[in-house]
Amino acid sequence: MLSAIIVAAGSSQRMGFDKLLALLADKPVLAHTIDAFERTASVQEIILVARAERVKEFEELVRQNGFQKVRHVVPGGEQRHDSVSAGLKRLSQDATYVAVHDAARPLVTPEQIERVFELARAHGGAALAEPITNTLKRADQEGVVTGGVPRENVYGMQTPQIFARDLLDQAYAAIAAENRSVTDEVSAVERLGAKVVLLPNDEWNVKITYPRDLLLAQAVLARRS
Repeated sequence: MLSAIIVAAGSSQRMGFDKLLALLADKPVLAHTIDAFERTASVQEIILVARAERVKEFEELVRQNGFQKVRHVVPGGEQRHDSVSAGLKRLSQDATYVAVHDAARPLVTPEQIERVFELARAHGGAALAEPITNTLKRADQEGVVTGGVPRENVYGMQTPQIFARDLLDQAYAAIAAENRSVTDEVSAVERLGAKVVLLPNDEWNVKITYPRDLLLAQAVLARRS
């Protein structure tokens, strides 16, 4: 059984307003994200993790859109891994695989989710990732270039990231025991020495971070429709 944790507990500081409620094609960003998992056949339940003050509002969004797979809307924590931990605690006992996805990535498709899930079942863990095509440079604190970073076999991590539940539970237990912080689930599982396979993605799966990203997402949705 595949369960999904959608992390929607960010502060949107760089956006200046709650990006998850911004409209894309007359529907909030968050609704697009949930809808992708709602329409994924392998997903049996969705746990939505929100900021504490947004829980009631997001529950209403779920009700208005008729999402049937959202089982719980729960408050998250101060950091991302705290929010994922909160979601893990509310999973069904029947969940054997867990997909973690950033709510601010509304362009993900059911087909992408299923393909990552297929890899996770074969290898224990998998994630969507974008091959890096730009030239990469390091710079010092003054912005002066200090060297280059080879881009061969370098990827920008995306979500969903899907793992066997026992593997992800073990990874997060280790983080808690060491009082460490991670920015994604691949980083947590890496610390155990477990294998994670990447699915290279050449489709738009932008994370809404700046106002310009809304324009890009709008254009992608228009093209798809």
